[in-house]
Amino acid sequence: MTGREVDLGGGGTRAESVTEFTRRVKALLEHGLKPGWVRGEVSNLRIQASGHVYFSLKDAGAQVRAVMFRGDAARQTVRLREGGQMVVYGEASVYEARGEYQLIVRAVVDDGTGRLQREFEALKARLAAEGLFDREKKRPLPRLPRTVGFVTSPTGAAAQDFLRILARRGWSGRVVVLPAKVQGEGAAEECAAMIAAANDPAACGVEFDLLVVGRGGGSLEDLWAFNEEILVRAVAASRVPVVSAVGHEIDFTLCDFAADVRAETPSAAAELISSGFVAEAERLARLARALGGEVEAMVGSARDRLDGLGARLKLLSPAAQVERGWLRLDDLRNRSEAALEHALQARRHDAALLAGRLAAVSPARRVEAESQRLLGFWKRLQAASPASVLNRGFAIVRDAEGRPVTRAAALRAGERVGLEFGDGRGAARVEQGS
Repeated sequence: MTGREVDLGGGGTRAESVTEFTRRVKALLEHGLKPGWVRGEVSNLRIQASGHVYFSLKDAGAQVRAVMFRGDAARQTVRLREGGQMVVYGEASVYEARGEYQLIVRAVVDDGTGRLQREFEALKARLAAEGLFDREKKRPLPRLPRTVGFVTSPTGAAAQDFLRILARRGWSGRVVVLPAKVQGEGAAEECAAMIAAANDPAACGVEFDLLVVGRGGGSLEDLWAFNEEILVRAVAASRVPVVSAVGHEIDFTLCDFAADVRAETPSAAAELISSGFVAEAERLARLARALGGEVEAMVGSARDRLDGLGARLKLLSPAAQVERGWLRLDDLRNRSEAALEHALQARRHDAALLAGRLAAVSPARRVEAESQRLLGFWKRLQAASPASVLNRGFAIVRDAEGRPVTRAAALRAGERVGLEFGDGRGAARVEQGS
């Protein structure tokens, strides 16, 4: 429904629709109020299945509805909780359907963290305005640093990881751990003092090529020493190039902006420092392999030329000519001996052929054949003899007169008979006759 002209006292003043009025309020509110930080207590917390989060933010005097959409909610590291004191960052908006204004929340931090975050942003802006973080002031790191100072706690895991990675990568430089507190009261002052000392070789007795300032990860409060002005200015003023290696990949401190280079972690700083050494070591290894191949090829070529010259010299020497004469003489002797041996073998072959023909017509051959035939007859006769049959397990039964008994019907019960075996004789009595 759009507005229309009505007579409101005779002036023809135009009346707005509710929608038009609400949209005008929305435009004034959203464009007139800049995004900012709001502190309060979380209540009426509701997380939708869509991932959007709805809640109210209140204090003793007022409350405001708030919404944090799914994408913003997924990026938060602080979890909203009912009754929690939070500081949120967002912008005002109007939900036209109900004519209510609300806060569109983009970030959430705990109340204490919110104070530190504001201090961080304020100091960062002030130091940046001084040019402390200007890119033009950043110096390149030495490609092959020989002596590196590490400002950190000597008992922390960061120092151990740093040294372990350098050793694993074969880095051959010198590391000096410059001990300092990295958390709590006085930590920033100690680290700043160590950086100042490292910049004075006469005082510390060491000429450093590079400094690393850092520690392992932690909360914003744990890392706060690296956001304090005294340490940030010491890092920016260092004559020796500085690598800031504080916390984890997601952690940022003001020392990161003041240093010449930021490393995500102390371990990443160790890899960065040793990268030039590793690259040079690989390059030298490739050059050594290439040089070795070239030298081997040159030596092989020179050896081949030397062998060729030696062979030519040997062919032209008198001793070589005498040797060739001896070789020719030996060759002729071998050829003549081979010819004589061949002729002798031919004669032997002819003699063997004649001997074979003579043997074929010799009477002795026929005598031998007949002897073999008679021997065969004799063996067959022996196989059929009675003795041979007895030796195969048979026996001859004889009556009282010694006659062979050839039929069972010839035997009578009680009669005594003789038995003849292959190895002797025996006697038996017939128990039953036919």
